[in-house]
Order: sequence, then C-alpha cells, then structure tokens
Amino acid sequence: MKSHARVVVIGGGVVGCSVLYHLTKFGWSDAVLVERSELTSGSTWHAAGGMHTINGDPNVAKLQKYTVELYKEIEAYSGQDIGLHMTSGMMLAATKDRFDWMKSILAKGRYMGLEAELLTPKEAHALMPLLDPDQFVGAVYDPVEGHLDPYGTTHAYAKSAKKNGAEIYLHTKVEDLVQLPDGTWRVITNKGEIAAEHVVNCGGLWAREIGRMVGLELPVLAMEHMYLITEDMPEVIEFNSTQGKELMHCVDFDGEIYIRQERNGMLMGTYEKACRPWSPLSTPWDFGHELLAEDLERITPELEVGFRHFPAFNRVGIRKIINGPFTFSPDGNPLVGPVRGMTNFWSACAVMAGFSQGGGVGLALANWMIHGDPGFDVFAMDVSRYGDYATLGYTNARVRENYSRRFSIRYPNEELPAARPLLATPIYDRLKEAGAVFGASYGLEQPLWFAPEGAEDSFSWRRSTDFDTVGAEAKAVRASVGLMETSGFAKYAIRGSGAEAWLDRMLTPRMPAAGRMTLAPMLKEDGKLIGDFTLGKLGEGNFLLFGSGIAEGYHMRWFEQHLPDDGSVALTALGLSLAGLAIAGPNARAVMQKLTHLDFSDAAFPFMTIRRMDLGMAPAIVGRVSYTGDLGYEIWVKPEYQRYLFDLLMEQGAEFGIRLFGLRALNALRLEKSFGSWAREYRPLYGPVEAGLGRFVAVRKEAAFIGKAAALKEKAEGGNLRLRTFVIEAKDADVIGDEPIYLDGAVRGWVTSGGYAHAAGVSVAIGYVPKEIADVEEGWSVELLGTLLPARLQPEPLYDADGSRMRG
Repeated sequence: MKSHARVVVIGGGVVGCSVLYHLTKFGWSDAVLVERSELTSGSTWHAAGGMHTINGDPNVAKLQKYTVELYKEIEAYSGQDIGLHMTSGMMLAATKDRFDWMKSILAKGRYMGLEAELLTPKEAHALMPLLDPDQFVGAVYDPVEGHLDPYGTTHAYAKSAKKNGAEIYLHTKVEDLVQLPDGTWRVITNKGEIAAEHVVNCGGLWAREIGRMVGLELPVLAMEHMYLITEDMPEVIEFNSTQGKELMHCVDFDGEIYIRQERNGMLMGTYEKACRPWSPLSTPWDFGHELLAEDLERITPELEVGFRHFPAFNRVGIRKIINGPFTFSPDGNPLVGPVRGMTNFWSACAVMAGFSQGGGVGLALANWMIHGDPGFDVFAMDVSRYGDYATLGYTNARVRENYSRRFSIRYPNEELPAARPLLATPIYDRLKEAGAVFGASYGLEQPLWFAPEGAEDSFSWRRSTDFDTVGAEAKAVRASVGLMETSGFAKYAIRGSGAEAWLDRMLTPRMPAAGRMTLAPMLKEDGKLIGDFTLGKLGEGNFLLFGSGIAEGYHMRWFEQHLPDDGSVALTALGLSLAGLAIAGPNARAVMQKLTHLDFSDAAFPFMTIRRMDLGMAPAIVGRVSYTGDLGYEIWVKPEYQRYLFDLLMEQGAEFGIRLFGLRALNALRLEKSFGSWAREYRPLYGPVEAGLGRFVAVRKEAAFIGKAAALKEKAEGGNLRLRTFVIEAKDADVIGDEPIYLDGAVRGWVTSGGYAHAAGVSVAIGYVPKEIADVEEGWSVELLGTLLPARLQPEPLYDADGSRMRG
C-alpha cells in the first residue's frame, strides 16, 4: 500500500468510484480509493439501477443529464459491460394537480434541451400496455431513461480510474483521520497509514462514521427501501417479442411506486408512507452484502394502488423481495463539497439517486478540488446548506418526512411540518397570536403571511387562500406603514485593523464612509456572483454585513477560506444573537420619529445611513434601507430587546394603521421594484452586468477584489445575458421560477422568480434572456402550467421608478 497520495477517497460505491475516475481524468493520477470490503458493498449492490435526466431543479437536471451521457464513455474506456438498457420512461399523473406539476417540469426542460413530451392516458397505454389508462389523466414521456447493472457500472468507473493511474485498496478499513498542523491528513487504516493532501468522504452508509472521525455530524440517515421482482409475465414476453424492445420505466407518483422490466418480469419499488429508518444512531462496520428482513405488510397500501394501476401484477407471483438501506439527507439532495472549517476535507455522500447523479457529483467535486470551483451551480447539493441546527434528531425527522413524500407533490405555498418549530425568535408567540403562518428557512421559523381567524393555507399551483390577505399586507405598506421580522437574514460582524482592506478585496463596491451603507456584490475568480450583501460601516475597523439567511454556511466557508493569517480580521456570524425588525412605507419615518429624540428627517438621516441609537429604551442599530423599495428602516437589536421594541413599534404605529406583513408580501413588493434575490436572480451562473448589478462593481477602485479581471472583461464585452422584468397576462396562477420565456414562439430564456405584485395589480416574472434581444418590447410569452401567456417587457420598475420615495 502507498504511504503517500495526493487524495484518498473513502468508499467504494458508485459515487466514490465516480469521484476517483473524474479526479484521474482531469490529471490527479496520484489518487487512492480505500474500501472496507468489496466495491459496491454498501447501498450500491442492491440498487434498482434506474437513471433519468428530469429533475425539479434544472441545475441538478444538468448533472443528471451528464451522468447518463457518461455511461457509454466509461463502458468503452474501461472495457467493462455495464448492462446499459436505454428503455425510455414515463412519469404518470393520476390527478389534475399532478398533471399540472408535470407540465411545469416539462416546461423547465424546454430551455435545457431535454426531450420530453406530454401524453394522454391512451397514448401512455400504447407505449406501456401494462398500465390501465382509466387510472390516469396524463403522462410525460422522456426518451432518456433506462437502467443498468450497478455492479458493472461501479467497476467501469473503478477500472477507468485505475487505467488513469489510481490505486484501489479493498478490505482496507479507515479507522481514524487526523489532520496535521500543515493541513495534510493521516488516513489511518487497518493496513497502515497513508499521508494525503485531500480526503473525500464517499462513505455512503458509513458517511456519518467517517464524519465523526473529524468531529462532524453529517445530516444523513439510512432508510429501508423495498422493491419486488415478479415471476415471468406473459404480457412482458409478448411485448418484447412483438415490439423488439423492453418495456419502459414508469414512475407512478400518485401510487408512490416505480416499475421497470427485469428479465421477463417486472420490478416494482415503493416510497411508502410507513417508512422506517435503518440503524439511525450508527452504522455497524460489519454490515455488507446483506439485505434486511422483508416486510410486505408495510408497503401494502402502495402495492394495492400499484396493482390497481397496473393490473397485470395481479396475475403473477413474486419471485424476490429486496429490502436494503439507502442514505438520504433531510431534503433528499446529496451533500457535496468542501467542509467548512477543515482543510481539504470533502464530502460526496447522501447521493440517494447514485445512478442518476453519481457521474455529475463526481464531475462537480473533481472540478472543485482541482480548479477551486465546481463548474456548475450546485447550491442545491452543497454540504454547506445546513447549519448546526441539523442535529441527529432533526435529520431523522426530516429524512423520514422526505422519504415518505418522495413521490408527493410539493406545492409552491406548502410548508412541511417535520422538525418544527425548532429555531424561533423572542417574538414568535406575538407573531403567532397575530395569525402568522410560518415557514422554516435555515431552521428558523419566519412569518409568511398573517391569516385572519379561520383562514389557513390551501396548497395549490394556483392562487390560494392567502392571495387577498397577502395583497392587503402589501397594499398597507404602500399606503401607510408595515412591520415585519427580519431575523432570518444572515448577519456578520467584521472587525479589526485589517477589516476594511479585507472587505475591499472580498467585495466589489467602494467601501462606505463611517455611518453609511452600500450594496455589495461578491464575485468568484471567474467574475460570477457568489453573493449579494448590504455592507454598513459603524466605525473604523467595525463593519456589519447583511445577506441571505439560507447561505450563511455557504458564505462563511468562502469568507474563512480567504481570511488573512495575521489575525487582523475578526469575522463572526451573528446568527440569532442579533434580532431584526423592518418598518416600511410612507409613514415609516413618522413612526420612527416617535421612538427617539434624534432627527429622522431626510437631511439628517438620508438613504443608506446606518447608526447606533436608542429606540425607546432599547439600544439598536438602525439602517435606512428597505427591500420593499419604499421608505424604510431595518432595525437590529440583541434578542432580549426584540419583544420590547416590537410592542413599542406596534403601539406607536397604531395611529398610522401599522400592519404586520410577511415574506410573501415582501416578495410582491420587491417584484414591483425589480429587486433580485440570492439563489434566484443572483447565483454563480451570472455576472454582475448580466444581473443588473454592474453599477455596484467598482472596477476602477485600487483594490484587486476577487474576480476583478473577469469583471473588467464582462464590462467591456457585456456578457451574454440580461436580467429583465415582464408583466404577464396571468389568470389564476403566477410564475414561481424556472418557467421558459419565449420570443416569437421560440424559447429564449427562463424565469428566475415571480409572483403577483399586489399593489401594482399585475402578475410579474423576472428572468434572463440573451442581451441581443433584451430590449425587444413585443412578442414575449411565458409558459405556465402548459399554457403560453402573453407578456410584455417592463423596462422600469412598476413602483417608484426613479427611487424618489425610497430615497426621499
């Protein structure tokens, strides 16, 4: 066994072998994989082996498309038969709501080049004669689906990697991981040690145990997963002989089952409501090529639906039942990327759909390790998307919910209940008493809207029971004054003698003067947006930075990777140690003036001012800025003062009819200003000129901020895209994101976010289109729920186009 290697990959499943292959493909031939048993010994060997390209997240779909296209390449390169069967597939809808959802998935595929089409039940039956067309309302056909041999595919990755110079050590169990002061790793195994520059956790069922060796509790849990294989079916044999091909894959979402051909019979798997975690506290090291006990009774409700939807199953016996554990994260997506706070410790685990996503995960991680960037927007898979709230108990509750709902519809306005409430602010009960309907973001309960007595969310793809109330909240802000909680924003304190110089290098704008704020994009080396913030300077060497709450771990990892070594910068993520309230609307100044003797006039407290002051008896930090696009103020206090200040604002605002508003009204208000948001309009796919943030990129400032050269190039050449706002002729539904944008009948762009702008009384979409057509006024349309809706370009904000109310 080698004593030194550039990288050690832990785990010999399909993901570990894919990572190893991609690292060697891109030049890191000094790579080793260690596996405690044989290749495929965890979840891989008993996987059903299905793969497909369609995914609700277009960025994940791109990686799945890459994975499927890779298989012929590794089969040819390795000489290993992978048992590839490209059968095509269908997603089936038994309800109108499900069919609406499928239309939205199909629309997302249009601007990605995915080949899929809607089918009637009769058309679906013609392609898959085992189904009963009377049980369904429609289907989506996807030609790029199939299945393969898990064993052969994993070995194809492994052989390809070895051909590129990698070494694989079987029956080599990692017993400990120790990082040395110079950042290198001691990988201690039962057969000796390997000194490594990088370590990759592809431990699969044992990913938690590998993480615990370095003090990390990964949010991952194994679930029992069952599928059955039938005896030979005459219908299958007849189809094969008359059609000369295999039966296609089918996912029956409403039945919560999937089926495919297996030899002369069929395979049927379930994602059952009565799900069961496997080994929830720790994974036994001696578990391997073993299956779990059969438990058909637990999946009987799903099988009954499946047998009704596919009647031929009623006429055949069961040849075999497979029950084995698979790992899941709380949201079902993989945990990929560098682990914050560690040098060169990487994660590639919780890849439940290993044969749809394993190739893409390997590609993204290898890019990340070698080039410092995954080459894709993989935020949905990023291991940093969870904070320390994702404990063992949280993970167990959320994974069980996610598994049991894997084939269920998640409506745009639906908030799921598992592991909630967990994080709450001091005014949680005040807001709940006021009718708050909460959503959870980064573990924190945040008000979405304030329901009148007797009203509650009715989940739908279309406008729902919250529509009128959200509209009233938004209109109250525009007419007088509204109050919302903002504790969910990420807050960072940056202090020290080197703070200003460091921020000048990390962020693109000119540094604000003391007592002032600025909008502050942050770029990667390639000039793409990695963050958007508001930066405030409280004094020399004393800054506050505000950003997206869901990206706190993501941004802290980036910040920490770039901190100077001399101790001149102290960086702290403030989390809930700083609570927030925001007040906005034309009477916001009048309310604030009642709380302090300080002058709140525009001359004394102009737009983008930030200052410490007392509000009533509470010490606070107040910034004159508002995401509503109206006159407004953001107020930050220690959590012990939040209840007092909330009550004071409501009391003093009563004469102005102050009204609480939530995140849904905030979305409606920011759409009227064409304000973008992180992870929708602003993400690592776009440059600042493309995203309309070019004016906040000070390319002439002296500091060599990260991405400056690329930003200069984008400014000179203009980039490729432009972010634009459209008004949609919508009827009873509004866009939410990822819908295709058409010009003169051809797909030319995509929606990033949207909704109904209540105060303006119109439906709005924000999205990207090529710069060459970005100012065309006529001929636009947006596809929503299978219908093309006329749209018009909105060249200036719908509200306060010149910013006079916001700045006045």
